[in-house]
Amino acid sequence: MTRFARFVAIDWSGAKGARHKGIAVALCEAGDAVPQLVAAPSSIWSRQAVADWLVDAGRQAPTLFGFDFSFAPPFVARGGYLPGDPVPEDGPAFWAYVDTICEDVDLGAASLLEVAHRRHFYFGKADGVKAAFMHNRVCEALYNAGGGGKPSTVYDAIGAAQVAKASFAGMRMLHHLRGKLPVWPFDPLPDAGSVVVEIYTSIAARAAGRPKGRSKMRDAAALNDALAALGSAAHDGAMPDDHGADAIVTAAWMRRTAAEPALWTPAMLTAQIARTEGWTFGVI
Repeated sequence: MTRFARFVAIDWSGAKGARHKGIAVALCEAGDAVPQLVAAPSSIWSRQAVADWLVDAGRQAPTLFGFDFSFAPPFVARGGYLPGDPVPEDGPAFWAYVDTICEDVDLGAASLLEVAHRRHFYFGKADGVKAAFMHNRVCEALYNAGGGGKPSTVYDAIGAAQVAKASFAGMRMLHHLRGKLPVWPFDPLPDAGSVVVEIYTSIAARAAGRPKGRSKMRDAAALNDALAALGSAAHDGAMPDDHGADAIVTAAWMRRTAAEPALWTPAMLTAQIARTEGWTFGVI
């Protein structure tokens, strides 16, 4: 796993529209140099621009790319992604389905939640008891059981902390990467070349010494303390926003942990889970 030459963390966004201030891309090479934010080609990133950049960057050098959205909905617990609706039953086929039915601009997927499969998503009290929508993947349940905290489910579509729109938009992006970059664990980990994985920025923050529930770094001292804990040099520019800080620290964490075999072979990661739900890198 030391074969990776570069490490990239992407703080993602599912917001409607063609450009998204919530997207941040941080890159670092092997060693201890501080991760740098990658400038968007048009000042503000679009999701399509990230996908295009990813393919080009992945060809230039063996790179580990990490995205902070759920690569698939839960499947194992209920035997399907959207029980009762006829949809594919493996990750890549489901990504293709999402891309086919969504006409939202810039790989957006809000229409899937708001129209096409509305009954599966919680938007407020009118939808009933929220607990009835709180389904999790195996890796999410394991993360929670280990004290990491309860991850958001892709079926919760309300509030600032929801990851639903970002995740389904991300699935469209993963479909566009199909055949260009392997996505672990839906694809086997290759012996060489670049790989895309799912990450939780909160895992990186905790590894960097940030207290549970206080993962956000809003000043240079907090950011540099986190980087130092991960063996990285200090950030030497203007203080980035929350998204940029998350991406910078997570890229440094990926560099530090990518060579750990246990993170690539979680005991609970079965062939069925790899095919349907996927896994979050760092959860063991």
